[in-house]
Amino acid sequence: MPGVDDLEALRAVNQRYYEAFEASDLDAMSEVWERSERALCTHPGWSMLRGWGHIAASFMALFQSPGTLQFVLTELQPVVQGDVGWVSLDENLLGDDSGITVAVINLFTRRRDGWQMVAHHGSVVQATVGQMG
Repeated sequence: MPGVDDLEALRAVNQRYYEAFEASDLDAMSEVWERSERALCTHPGWSMLRGWGHIAASFMALFQSPGTLQFVLTELQPVVQGDVGWVSLDENLLGDDSGITVAVINLFTRRRDGWQMVAHHGSVVQATVGQMG
């Protein structure tokens, strides 16, 4: 069973991901991610990106777009299984003109120097369970 320290460390690196995103800070973002060819990222509405080079380029493009984004994270649930951890959550994105909710899974691997993100998958929420019938 994972310790409290494992879960807190996982929460902390997950939070650093969102802080880097809000700050449009590619250097901070690259500290969160595993910089390898096995890294995967699916931004809402995008095709899957494979490898840190493609992922970094996507963040560079996102960071250069006009406007600001704020993330309000809800339903955050960290899980640790050995040297793998993931955080499921809802990103409630507030932009200059509107807001959306994105259901997310962030996957991390434990390294000697801490957790690193190896995969991010986000999907725009179209309906809640109560609206499905």
